[in-house]
Amino acid sequence: MSNLDADRVLDRFRRAKDRRSNWESLWRDCVDYTLPQRNGGIGRATPGERKADRLFDATAGDAAEQLAASLLAELTPPWSRWFGLVPGPALGTAERERIKPRLAQAEEALQGHFDRSNFSVEIHQAYLDLVILGTASLLFEEAPIGASSAFRFAAVPLKDTVLEEGPDGALDVTFRRSELTAQQLVARYGAQALPENLAGRSPDEAADEQRFAVVEGVLPDGVAYDYLAVLERGEGVGEPAVLRRGRFGRSPFINFRWMKAPGEIYGRSPVMRALPDIRTVNKAVELTLKNASIAVTGIWQADDDGVLNPATVRLTPGTIIPKAVGSGGLTPLQPPGNFDVSELVLTDLRERIRQALLTNKLGTVDSPRMTATEVLEHSAEVARVLGATFGRLQAELLTPLVARALSILARRGEIEPLSLDGRTVALQYRSPLAQVQARKDVANTTAWVERLAAFGEPALRMVDLPATAHWIGRAMGVPESLIREVPAEAPVPEQLPDPRAAAPEQPPAPQQPAAEVPDGGR
Repeated sequence: MSNLDADRVLDRFRRAKDRRSNWESLWRDCVDYTLPQRNGGIGRATPGERKADRLFDATAGDAAEQLAASLLAELTPPWSRWFGLVPGPALGTAERERIKPRLAQAEEALQGHFDRSNFSVEIHQAYLDLVILGTASLLFEEAPIGASSAFRFAAVPLKDTVLEEGPDGALDVTFRRSELTAQQLVARYGAQALPENLAGRSPDEAADEQRFAVVEGVLPDGVAYDYLAVLERGEGVGEPAVLRRGRFGRSPFINFRWMKAPGEIYGRSPVMRALPDIRTVNKAVELTLKNASIAVTGIWQADDDGVLNPATVRLTPGTIIPKAVGSGGLTPLQPPGNFDVSELVLTDLRERIRQALLTNKLGTVDSPRMTATEVLEHSAEVARVLGATFGRLQAELLTPLVARALSILARRGEIEPLSLDGRTVALQYRSPLAQVQARKDVANTTAWVERLAAFGEPALRMVDLPATAHWIGRAMGVPESLIREVPAEAPVPEQLPDPRAAAPEQPPAPQQPAAEVPDGGR
């Protein structure tokens, strides 16, 4: 039984929120200089307001969106099987054959629910938070019975999320503060969740602008997670009230980071690394536009000759400007700055921004005439650049995501319970990025077999061809149901008998003279 209470959860939430305050100004700058329309995710915002007044260059925003789209395509491509369930190394041959149909059925069920859910929409929003802010949170809930999918996802904005690391260093202590209307409060927690001043009244009678603050806490407790939802003290609310209490085998909040600095909880993003260049480009473009305005309208000077009145001068075609005898009249003033070098500076800075946001590495291949080897090398370069980040996302996002999905479907009875421990059942990643190294290993193995075949049959006898074909199939992500286990065979002798020695010697066939071909047959 959970020992959480409302006061304990609220106190820990406030202390964690105070520690998070150091990040808020940095997050605000990252959003304002890349995608200012997403600033509602880090603070209060008015719907429909103009949010790009400080932004003069869209290089960083375009690169951030491209990186988020590349992560979606490389890690969790929509309508594609980016994961697989395979028998673990602890199982024998007979056990592997028995468990294969169960794993294939679980894969089909998982893929179907992912495809029918809103996963692709929400994970893309989470990737944008990851690229810009360095930390993202994805809420993975079980949908009501009767919905098209058992899964329901929501990308949680960082302004609503307060995170802490658990005892084992994982980012699995989650607090979420949300403000709900009376209708939303009743829909999520029932009619008993309404405060005393609204008890007995219909939620429709409550003012639309009246909102109630709810703090949800998910804290690890051994092998499970305790959940508590608390109604905060506020207008019309007395003491904090517990709305719901529960326990999860897997946390519904999946928190993941781009990279982590020592001693910090929240992640660092590629936008943070490129922020100095992004600010410089934005200011340089602003000054360039001002200089262009000056170049078009001009700066003028005039002698105070008592005749020319600058307030009455209109620079329009056909205008006659009076001036005194001997006066210079209205003359243009040359600006002191030379902004011709600004384009050179901007080109270099924009290239550095694109490089920091991996646009030149993860972008589409420009040359349509690239060979298969060149495409493979390009994929290997992508894997090298994203290797460390992919390893973190694999541990903090992909594995908890599949484990949570398996637990939901097993609780519903759609699949048999599976232990995703890596020994009996292993999780295999089949996304394009995960398959880069596998394709390279397959290419090396295939080249080795081809070279041995060039030496002749004695060298080829060193290859266990059925086992090699089995390994290549698994490395390339072929479904386990299509691969038969390699049967145990008798060991191959060191020297096979020559079949020509066992055959009886045959006398040579008599040679017949070749028939003459008449000239007409030529």
